[in-house]
Amino acid sequence: MKLAVVGGGSTYTPELIDGFARLRGTLPISELVLTDPHEERLELVGGLARRIFARQDHPGVVRTTTDPDAAVADADAVLLQLRVGGQAARQQDESWPLECGCVGQETTGAGGLAKALRTVPVVLDIAERVRRANPDAWIIDFTNPVGIVTRALLEEGHKAVGLCNVAIGLQRKFAGLLGVGPERLRLGHYGLNHLTWEFGVQLAPEGGGAGGRDVLPELLAAHGERLAEDLRLPRPLLDRLGVVPSYYLRYFYSHDAVVRELHDKPSRAAEVAAMEAELLRMYADPELDEKPELLAKRGGAFYSEAAVALAASLLGTQDGGAGVQVVNVRNDGTLPFLPDDAVVEVPAEVSARGVVPLPAPDIDPLYAGLISSVTAYERLALDAALRGGRDRVFSALLSHPLIGQYDRAETLTDRLLAHNKEHLPWL
Repeated sequence: MKLAVVGGGSTYTPELIDGFARLRGTLPISELVLTDPHEERLELVGGLARRIFARQDHPGVVRTTTDPDAAVADADAVLLQLRVGGQAARQQDESWPLECGCVGQETTGAGGLAKALRTVPVVLDIAERVRRANPDAWIIDFTNPVGIVTRALLEEGHKAVGLCNVAIGLQRKFAGLLGVGPERLRLGHYGLNHLTWEFGVQLAPEGGGAGGRDVLPELLAAHGERLAEDLRLPRPLLDRLGVVPSYYLRYFYSHDAVVRELHDKPSRAAEVAAMEAELLRMYADPELDEKPELLAKRGGAFYSEAAVALAASLLGTQDGGAGVQVVNVRNDGTLPFLPDDAVVEVPAEVSARGVVPLPAPDIDPLYAGLISSVTAYERLALDAALRGGRDRVFSALLSHPLIGQYDRAETLTDRLLAHNKEHLPWL
């Protein structure tokens, strides 16, 4: 089996490699190809990847190439984890929105739109290369903003599914608080990428079998303070909602406080850039043959476990089989208040036959209203990414619930375009 990783020069790739090595019984890879336009980084990461495979006695071959066509040729699955413009573009996404009184973040608000505009055309070009090489190959998208990028792929008819690590991270957190194995927990995780809530946490009986009970109320009662602290949201909010929002809801529920906070601290992009420099120095050490502890601070926790489980189910490999995972998938009535062509983040049955979302609970208007609003924004954002034009960028920004004011949308449009000229050919 051949897998390709586009964006393989990312400093986070060793987390993925470690998962491939540890979980080779679930996903038996014979050839892994890492591709990236940044050759020097790619070779550093590729060297460490080979050493990790060797240390864990993985029989697969790791190859590197700057040629995406060579990378995806005959691949059974292609993972996308690219960042157009690198950390420098991310630094801008986190800076200029703050100057306008808006949250500066790489997937939410104006910064998220900038990333979508840069990313969608590049991803679609790669997807066409995959389709020409092997139309049966699955594309697994981990590239942010995952919801918009996955929608772009699906609307072009690609065999794609979006993946985010928020759900698996919360599952592992809940399991640790409850003192149970994570395989016993199934999340009632519904919404859009980076705009989700846990509406239930089903605990399966010990030893397996049917049945189970919703332990979300006792989680909130016993561990609400810890959860609120980790999510950086007020404990009374969790108590009033009776659900667990994703971390990204703090940009909506505490927007002004977050803006003040971001003004007073170094950007996340600056932190990650410094971390990446140190990681690349470590990767150059020929004696290093495992992922360093520093990588845990880079972000994307449990990405490798989620990616392996998803690829194994989609490809029907040994021990992969069908399984339930939280993925980004076409709505098709799952959330009845959204159009069918929206992309939602929900639990789904995943197998070699495809991805089928599980039935959703009734979603209270408190959440459905925000989901609908952001879905409308994502549709306009995708239109701007596909067709360009200042007016389309402005419309997307004006529609976003964190912006929504004429003067602010005008200013943000000008600044977005000024900071992204080199990445937007239509300019």
